[in-house]
Amino acid sequence: MMRVLPRTMAGRAVLVLVIGVLVSQLAALMLFAGERRSLWSGARGHFVAERMAAVAAQVESLARPERGSAAVRLGGAGVTVFWSGESLVPEAVGGTWDTLFFRRMMLRHMDGYSDDSLRVTYAEALPSAWHEAWQASRRRAGPRAGMRMGGRRHGMAAFSGVPVFLASLRLAEGDWLNFVAPAPGVAPIWASRFFAPILLATLVVAGLSVWAVRRATRPLGMLAAAAARLGTDVNAPEIPEGGPREVARAAKAFNEMQRRLRGFVEDRTQMLAAISHDLRTPITRLRLRAEFMEDGEQREKMLADLDEMETMIAATLFFARDDAAREPRTSLDLAALLQSLVSDRADSAADAHFDGPDHLEFQGRPLSLKRAFDNLIGNALKYGHTARVGLIAEKEGVHVSVDDDGPGLPAGELERVFTPFYRVERSRSRETGGVGLGLSVVRSVIRAHGGEVTLVNRAEGGLRATVTLPILP
Repeated sequence: MMRVLPRTMAGRAVLVLVIGVLVSQLAALMLFAGERRSLWSGARGHFVAERMAAVAAQVESLARPERGSAAVRLGGAGVTVFWSGESLVPEAVGGTWDTLFFRRMMLRHMDGYSDDSLRVTYAEALPSAWHEAWQASRRRAGPRAGMRMGGRRHGMAAFSGVPVFLASLRLAEGDWLNFVAPAPGVAPIWASRFFAPILLATLVVAGLSVWAVRRATRPLGMLAAAAARLGTDVNAPEIPEGGPREVARAAKAFNEMQRRLRGFVEDRTQMLAAISHDLRTPITRLRLRAEFMEDGEQREKMLADLDEMETMIAATLFFARDDAAREPRTSLDLAALLQSLVSDRADSAADAHFDGPDHLEFQGRPLSLKRAFDNLIGNALKYGHTARVGLIAEKEGVHVSVDDDGPGLPAGELERVFTPFYRVERSRSRETGGVGLGLSVVRSVIRAHGGEVTLVNRAEGGLRATVTLPILP
């Protein structure tokens, strides 16, 4: 289904303004056209009605045998007149608004005539019966009846192919005078000299409306972009607190929220750093005491536990510091980075392969991405005995896949393994190493780049880790 309304606030506001301007201008044009037609019809109606009233008065004053030739001679100036023994207009009177208006104008100038003595109708073209009746009346009137003062001829030729008003007026003796007058013609509204200025004003108002709305809603776009950037970088620069009062208040509240979040993250990092520092002191003392233990087996177990504690503390501190968000973005070759990681594993006799382009420029944090992809490749080799890395660049983003040939994971564990310190005991016990933060670090790094990482079991066996990264300008 086609969307009618724009999706953006600016688009909808512009649409409302443009529609409002167009409706108001069209209404003004319609009123102007109506008034223009009324004025023209009124002026033309007055002239024709006065002309017909004068002709009827003169014909009425003549003897009946002279009326035919007099009527033909008195026609002219846009009105053709001829005498007949019967009305050529049907008895039923009606028609358009212009017809009724024209009839009222004629009756107003014809004193002494009843309402039923005048019949008026409108025709798009002159009927052939009227033309034949005029020709017959002209022949009866004589050869000089078709001449006007100055020798100019008049008659039905002036009404060929144009709309006309047809009127029949009953005289006192029951005879009829028939009148033919051109219908008031008004040029199309676009031919008026007012149409171009009105159209230009509409376009100017619409253009100014688009500019004003886009300028007014631009701070909202900046606010939305800042909110999206905050989801990946809590240390992003603050947005300007300018613009309209409401937008400035929203920007100020957003900056305050960002400062509080940044303070919360920094307080958490400092707290964990302090805990890590404080724990290292007793661990060092325990290590010294373990060195003096006489039981060698117990000494080795205690030293291994202390090493594991130090590893967990270091990993936890790294995860809490969120180095992926602190490292600046730079231009890097993502394909070369993945190739180097695969080559390092292959040099160690690991079954690692890369399939992708030779070069792919990308804006990111090199050390963080290297750590994340190294974790994925290491997990594939550790638990699946092989790592096949694929890289595909598309218009909307970059897709990196890491496949292995291991046993995979239960469906309920595919998302849970990203939880910090969570391990699937059957396949990833402490004997295999790790503290359960590897995949958590991977997700943290990828999400800091605005991307996402997912795990799926392959139909042919094994696990696939898919990383999707957006391409930033």
